[in-house]
Amino acid sequence: MNVLMFTNTYLPIVGGVSESVQRLKRQLQAAGHNVLVVAPRLEGQPDFEADVVRVAAVQHFNGSDFSLPVPIPGQLYDAIEAFEPDLVHAHHPFLLGDTAARAAETYGLPLVFTHHTLYEHYTHYVPGDSPRMQRFAVALATQYTWLCDAVIAPSESIRDLLLARDGNPEIRVVPSGVDTARFAEGDGVACRRRLGVPDDAYVIGHVGRLAREKNLVFLAEGVCRALAERPEAHFLVVGDGDAAEGMAAISREWEVAERIHFTGRLQGQALIEAYHAMDVFAFASHSETQGMVVAEAMAAGLPVVAVRAPGVVEVVADGENGRLLADDDAEAMASALAELADPECRKPLHHGALATAADYDERLCAERCLAVYRRVIARGGPFTHADDGGWDRVRGRLGAEWQMLRYRGRILRHLVQEEWEQERPSWWPGGRSDEPELPSK
Repeated sequence: MNVLMFTNTYLPIVGGVSESVQRLKRQLQAAGHNVLVVAPRLEGQPDFEADVVRVAAVQHFNGSDFSLPVPIPGQLYDAIEAFEPDLVHAHHPFLLGDTAARAAETYGLPLVFTHHTLYEHYTHYVPGDSPRMQRFAVALATQYTWLCDAVIAPSESIRDLLLARDGNPEIRVVPSGVDTARFAEGDGVACRRRLGVPDDAYVIGHVGRLAREKNLVFLAEGVCRALAERPEAHFLVVGDGDAAEGMAAISREWEVAERIHFTGRLQGQALIEAYHAMDVFAFASHSETQGMVVAEAMAAGLPVVAVRAPGVVEVVADGENGRLLADDDAEAMASALAELADPECRKPLHHGALATAADYDERLCAERCLAVYRRVIARGGPFTHADDGGWDRVRGRLGAEWQMLRYRGRILRHLVQEEWEQERPSWWPGGRSDEPELPSK
């Protein structure tokens, strides 16, 4: 099978979507399939990538880690036609996701979309952020699902959310996988010594982008309370971003700054060793569709203390592999973390974490993704490949543009209807009850 993937984030970016695409690609290729990835051109990318097509992109859009791809259709379509894909897999519903939809329509190929992200939590990266922009992000992703032959949700809670938003019901749950065997082995003692953490310290850890949408102010508050209660406790933070300064400020307020360790971004074996330097993993994000770092932490045998949120609730089972908190309660977070300073309390959760991680092995997840691919190919009948003549190719591209115009129109109608539902006056049937009534004549 020849699988054509489109992603707005890829190497050398460190993040959930980038890692998910790389791991799926690696497993598909190991199983004998061909994969071609279309991704933005990025600073620091590998010099040679035989199976990646890079498109021009604006770097660090709006001061973020993200890039803004600017694909050149002629150059891209030449590469697509040479590859002769059987299927298109989009990992975003916009930018290169639009290009993926156009390519699928042009060549009569099935389109699969993985809903990796709750985009409404990321609108602060866009100028003019507002509730209206958040509604637009939801509509954009939801309406995109109707362009697709199948949608992959990384967790059951995201599947349920898409169905509640009237997305395409052709949804299959396929988590993003983790190389469980690799994450199971790491020299945590050496990592602690490099960072100046005592061998006998109780280490609470966190891994991820230190960004606004990750709820890190609350996380720092909860962890620092635990550090104040347990003098032997340290906090190991892997990742970088604007939230680091705020986390450090909270640690100073609690007078535990000397026991918080920021490593910056880590990759490869250095990342795995950092996990093994931890005793427990703390997580508080509400913006995840799965929380891949939670699965990584469990593959390293770590109990996880997390806040109940979409994507996380399928992984963390309270009392079995960690502690699941009902809401953002810093005292409850601190209490759970302080309780797990006792190795005897952590032991059963350690075994539960390893058992849970086995279900997220990337090979198994790739097999489930392949099942989705085969299903849409079989259901759709014979698809045309990229070998049509010149006129057929032009006709296919015109058809693709028409399909995208219809897609944009659906988004606009959805937003207009939603705005009307919120703004219509009380005297209109079904209007808002908080509006004052018009005086009677």
